[in-house]
Amino acid sequence: MFSLSGMNALVTGASGGIGSSIAMALASQGARVALSGSNGDKLRAFREQMIDEIGGDHVEITCNLSDSTQVEELIPATLDTLGGIDILVNNAGITRDNLAMRMKDEEWDQVISVNLEAAMRLMRASARPMMKARFGRIINITSVVGSTGNPGQMNYAAAKAGLTGLTKSFAQEVASRGITANCVAPGFIRTAMTAELPDAQKDALNARIPTGKMGEGTDIGAAVAYLASREAGYVTGETLHVNGGMAMLG
Repeated sequence: MFSLSGMNALVTGASGGIGSSIAMALASQGARVALSGSNGDKLRAFREQMIDEIGGDHVEITCNLSDSTQVEELIPATLDTLGGIDILVNNAGITRDNLAMRMKDEEWDQVISVNLEAAMRLMRASARPMMKARFGRIINITSVVGSTGNPGQMNYAAAKAGLTGLTKSFAQEVASRGITANCVAPGFIRTAMTAELPDAQKDALNARIPTGKMGEGTDIGAAVAYLASREAGYVTGETLHVNGGMAMLG
């Protein structure tokens, strides 16, 4: 893998299934990681697990991304704690699924606020220290449904598609300063949530995937670690689809 030695990273949604795999992947390659999420107890437990398994001096910063004040404070808190930020991974996301005709305004607003607006605010806040350092890696975790759509997820798909467009625009603005911005779009990934699905439903999902199985969190972590590396400096404004061939998108 690629060395991230000497780099400081912030990962949102870090105690979740995919988020924890991303944090582990970055830490395994030498990055010092600030773990962010809304559940302080889960963050602390995961931080202790990371240190036990990998070592390093990692930190946790509790932040509710639905609270705009806390969002604005997250990058300054990261800078104060780590001393700098080289890698930002916008991974946190929520779902409020409903059919379009039944979707409430608050279900739309909540998903757009956390999945899209908070990511934009964190990218904007991290740009200044990254530009000063003339180096930065921003990786936004989108979803295959941002490209394909999905019934009952109009809000979620819109937020993820919006995140892709936001990333491309941002990438063009900061490329000359040594900063890249890319997306990783997971397909169906095996998590605690998908593990609870009935076997028949899991079999139906796997039948849609050419590789015949769901991905693992480590698959997403590896993709993020590559895009965060110095070696990926000529890759920007791109979306890396990690979906086992379920949707072969150009």
